[in-house]
Amino acid sequence: MGPDDGPGTVVAWRKILWERQPFPDNYVNHCFMEELRRNKGLRQYRYWAVVREAGLVGQQLSCVAIFITLWLYMEEGLLFPGTILVVSLATLLMGYGLYRALGLRVEPVLSHRTCLADLQRATIYLAFIFCISPVLKRLTESLSTDTVYAMSALMLLAHLVSFPYTHPSPTESLSLNVALFASVCLASRLPGTLDTFTMLSCAPMIFALWPCLLRRVKDRVPCHFAVGCAGVCAAGVGGLASRWPGGVVLLVLALVFVILLCPWLLVRLQRDKDNIHGPWDEAEIHEDLSRFLH
Repeated sequence: MGPDDGPGTVVAWRKILWERQPFPDNYVNHCFMEELRRNKGLRQYRYWAVVREAGLVGQQLSCVAIFITLWLYMEEGLLFPGTILVVSLATLLMGYGLYRALGLRVEPVLSHRTCLADLQRATIYLAFIFCISPVLKRLTESLSTDTVYAMSALMLLAHLVSFPYTHPSPTESLSLNVALFASVCLASRLPGTLDTFTMLSCAPMIFALWPCLLRRVKDRVPCHFAVGCAGVCAAGVGGLASRWPGGVVLLVLALVFVILLCPWLLVRLQRDKDNIHGPWDEAEIHEDLSRFLH
């Protein structure tokens, strides 16, 4: 019982510290707990909505699997570099056309100068890679094959960890840099210079251009986002299964864990969330104090 609960109480307790009151420092009255709020502002998640968002992580895993599959085929000489270049060019043109078509919904007027600028950048990149391919081919000659493979695996793992999943636009990001580093390491172990050039030409399409296109699809036509993620996952599993059965088992387990199990755990554990809010919380200043910064 506090001092204000007795019949002879004449001083009402107030929740202040700057004035001396005839109460202990740890005293609170019976109304204190009435301000208790549980899980204030709790966001309710739906399982399939979380699965849809987790598909971005799964498709990025599959992109790495597609890249490894492409390297395995080229390393074993099962794919001719010229064929890959033609298919990559056709895919690039279709993807670029789709990217620009989706942009028409918010940018009705597109200048030809922008298209020419994009073409110029792509031409400069391909010409530069073609010129330095002989150098990159011999870049890791002094390193053992196991060391190169270990560095490549570590860099691809760093790419997956550092990829900006919330806003998948990896331009000038750590994820793109480490992915290209892994591409250079693996491309240096291919049989010929043309193979190295082909590998380094495909790497930006997989690790940079595709995430940008997927982001635009998600923003403009979200109903097709899940289809795109599912298609990439299927391509990654099918491609890896053709050359590395052990790797496809790991990939399938990772996809099931990331896309299906983790969302279920999030929704299931949300039921046990119990955050309390009340008068004991720190004070929040809602007034604009920017005028004091000048």
